Amino acid sequence: MADLLDLSARIIDSGLTDQPVNRVTNELSELADGLAIVESFSHSIALHTPDGLVAFDSSGVHTGEAVVAALRSWRPDPISHLVYTHGHADHVGGSTHFAAAAARDGHRPPTVVGHENVANRLDRYDYTNNWNLIINARQFGGIPGELNLGIGDIDGIGDSALTVKTQGARRFLPAGTLRPDETFSSEHTLSIGGETIELHHARGETDDHLWAWLPERRWMMTGDFVIWNFPNAGNPQKVQRYPIEWAAALRRMMAKGPELLLPAHGLPISGSERIARVLGDIATALEDLVAEVVAMMNSGETLDAIIHTVKVPGETLAKPYLRPLYDEPEFVIHNVWRQFGGWWDGAASRLKPSPDADVAAVLAELAGGADVLARRAEQAASEGDLRLACHLADFAGLAAPDDAVVHQRRAAIYELRRTAEPSLMSKGIFKAAARESRAVVDAATSPRRR
Repeated sequence: MADLLDLSARIIDSGLTDQPVNRVTNELSELADGLAIVESFSHSIALHTPDGLVAFDSSGVHTGEAVVAALRSWRPDPISHLVYTHGHADHVGGSTHFAAAAARDGHRPPTVVGHENVANRLDRYDYTNNWNLIINARQFGGIPGELNLGIGDIDGIGDSALTVKTQGARRFLPAGTLRPDETFSSEHTLSIGGETIELHHARGETDDHLWAWLPERRWMMTGDFVIWNFPNAGNPQKVQRYPIEWAAALRRMMAKGPELLLPAHGLPISGSERIARVLGDIATALEDLVAEVVAMMNSGETLDAIIHTVKVPGETLAKPYLRPLYDEPEFVIHNVWRQFGGWWDGAASRLKPSPDADVAAVLAELAGGADVLARRAEQAASEGDLRLACHLADFAGLAAPDDAVVHQRRAAIYELRRTAEPSLMSKGIFKAAARESRAVVDAATSPRRR
């Protein structure tokens, strides 16, 4: 078992990330007397009180059972309360295992506490169940029936990763996921076993997020406001995120002067000065990015111009807790545009566009065939312009949807693009594109077709 606080201090102070920081071991580490963390996807943090355990997040459906086992091995006391930092599936899906363990042990199920918007989120997940299964399979880079959590990719240590099977899954959230019993709008205080726990709502990664503060202990649970990666404020497949409010929440956390910070992903952090540095750096990165985007919007620039102009400094992205290995700044730019500018990107032809396949057919005709576009895509890739290569490969594939040679080239280009990208989200989407073309090749060369 690693000394997590020493590890995080060394990595933050040195700037050298030579070990994984986002780990899924399902191992429990006691960080202080009566305080423990189970490293999982997401983490679950537990506070021991005379009235039972208070857990912050239940982890996901595939890891929740191991999390509960780790907590029970640490303290046999009932889990009296389960606090959701927000309603993402990797934070609430494991609650079914918390309820099952309580029933086995003859305990009452935990009282679930969360922001009032959590229930709306869970309703939305039910309404868009299949869509969520599709986009998460693509985001995490798996094949149908798998969700690859990409832990290797997150930590920059290659593509080997923890893979969670969801073969035959029909629900994005498991039936029986616990819903909040106790909700609030802005702020809420829990008094449990002599412990005072302040809950503060703030929009950031979600609209139902909270962070928790134990004033007597000076401990803080941040949920996904800190993830040891660049903030997940721009996910290309998910609903609106809120980078401005995210940064403001981090500033409010700094003002509390926490001495121990426990995120839901990544390493816990100790020391008020170190914590303030981390929170301040994340807030500044978001604030500066938003300011530049909005300034260009106010000048009438298009989304295309903004995306290719606004950059986060390399030295910022090199910090151990700001690496763009999950989300990335370019995606946050899109989200700022969406928040203030709507869905249209400013190009008149894309307001009411022609079908992509029709545009591709004309371009292929003008170029002399889809194979010409595909070869030109390969040339662009060989010259290092993978962005252009992917555009051309897409047009070639759309113009020749059943051409195995064209799709072989398209798949190879997207595999190359995937390898070159840093963020797990980009890797997952580009791998899915390659997989689409591989399916065309396989269908054309299968014995049945021959």
